[in-house]
Amino acid sequence: MTALAAGALAVAGGLTAGSAPAQAAPAAACTGYVALTFDDGPSSSTPSLLDALGQSGLRATMFNQGQYAAAHPSLVRAQVVAGMQVANHSYTHPHLTRLSQAQIDLEIARTQQAIAGAGGGTPRLFRPPYGETDATVKAVAARYGLTEVLWDVDSQDWNGASTDAIVQAASRLPDGQVMLMHDWSANARAAIPRIARTLASRGLCSGVISPRTGRAVAPLARGHTR
Repeated sequence: MTALAAGALAVAGGLTAGSAPAQAAPAAACTGYVALTFDDGPSSSTPSLLDALGQSGLRATMFNQGQYAAAHPSLVRAQVVAGMQVANHSYTHPHLTRLSQAQIDLEIARTQQAIAGAGGGTPRLFRPPYGETDATVKAVAARYGLTEVLWDVDSQDWNGASTDAIVQAASRLPDGQVMLMHDWSANARAAIPRIARTLASRGLCSGVISPRTGRAVAPLARGHTR
């Protein structure tokens, strides 16, 4: 992790979390793009997750909790170095719709600060914990320039889904859709090589999430967003 963190310091400063640092994959290789997302990091599982994604040639969007980003800044930088999008998943993972507007604001603002302070850039994507949102949550997120992103396919890894079931869930992804997984899930991590093969067999590549539309798109060169 020391080498990864050192490399991240060299590249993270000019990034926003809505764009990945690597160059886009050749367009001819992909007939469509999907977004693989992992909530609740960074954690002790993050290095092995990044290794699995890298070995399988997959990108992902990491919806980080601010408290963990603040505690593990080197892991946030490792996400950036690995070419992942880094996004906001609140600071303490509360039920935001039960909080006051001021409390919601604090959850989002502190996470923006924690991720930026860790070298992860300024997030442009936000996922409310549990997928719970309302007009107030959306309005506060928008005030920070954040696009709210939920999901189209739930892997159910949080509910004990097997590796086979997670791979099967990924096989249902069409172009542009978003899949929910979690940083800490061993079964989701084990599914990654098979997810990569499943997507490739259908001409799909893992992309990034557009801050403009909230949908999966082809990654662009550094410094560009859709």
